[in-house]
Amino acid sequence: MLGPVILAASRSDRMRRLISAAPGTKQVVDRFIPGETVGDIVPIIEDLTGRGLELTMDVVGEDITTPEQAGAARDAYLELIDRIKDLELGPKVEMSVKLSMFGQALEHGHELALKNVRPVVEAAAAIGTTVTLDAEDHTTLDSMFAIHEELRKDFPQTGCVIQAYLFRTGADARRLAANGSRVRLVKGAYKEPAEVAYQNKHEIDKAYVRILRVLMQGDGYPMIGSHDPRLISIGQELARTAGRKLDEYEFQMLYGIRGDEHLRLAAEGHRMRVYTAFGTDWYGYFMRRLAEKPANLRFFLRSMVSKG
Repeated sequence: MLGPVILAASRSDRMRRLISAAPGTKQVVDRFIPGETVGDIVPIIEDLTGRGLELTMDVVGEDITTPEQAGAARDAYLELIDRIKDLELGPKVEMSVKLSMFGQALEHGHELALKNVRPVVEAAAAIGTTVTLDAEDHTTLDSMFAIHEELRKDFPQTGCVIQAYLFRTGADARRLAANGSRVRLVKGAYKEPAEVAYQNKHEIDKAYVRILRVLMQGDGYPMIGSHDPRLISIGQELARTAGRKLDEYEFQMLYGIRGDEHLRLAAEGHRMRVYTAFGTDWYGYFMRRLAEKPANLRFFLRSMVSKG
């Protein structure tokens, strides 16, 4: 029951100030967000790709209030892509973007977000990689899917994310699977009302399996976003049943969570992509990581006590 409380706190400026100032916060933040600048993150990219892993990179930051901030977010991704080009790692490192960071919630936000994300998608394609549009709360999804569809006209490899806990996602999955999209399936990490989303973990897990079956049987490229050992095993079985080869789907997990499992899956020949975030505006991302798993919260609280 702590998850909804933590997600509510992720929207609180007062909680942001308290947690940012708390002893031990940096130790836990570093576990999930291993750097603030492109320079910080380059050694992480080199290390993980050297171990046979692939990456998807997220420049954290969602509280955009001006078009200028949205433009700065775009430029941060362009800087990252330039460094990946220098490293000659384009095919192994894609981008994940939240359209809120590109101005989606501002006036004329749909058009602004599309304008800002397009050069990032173009630059990624130029170095042999792509972009996945992250899903945010349910009110943003129609805009996200419309931008995804528009980008795929010129860059069909552009991916998107769907969330198993939303009632609408079964229909979204069938549409995306039919048109051959790259789709990352996650459980969902935003506080959503009972009118639009399952609230019970068991129901969410059942929905995840139903939707993953649709993706595996479709014409697209499924990306299994989960740390749950049971769902990972089910994903492997669904892939075998659908006749998919190991390079026709992939697993994705967060940096800082189950690192040994990342390496195990890669050693077995699976495509294993690590979602790796960096930047200074870490609060919203960090709070969702705490909400997802009680062990993360316990680790945080222990750190606060030990540093207090």
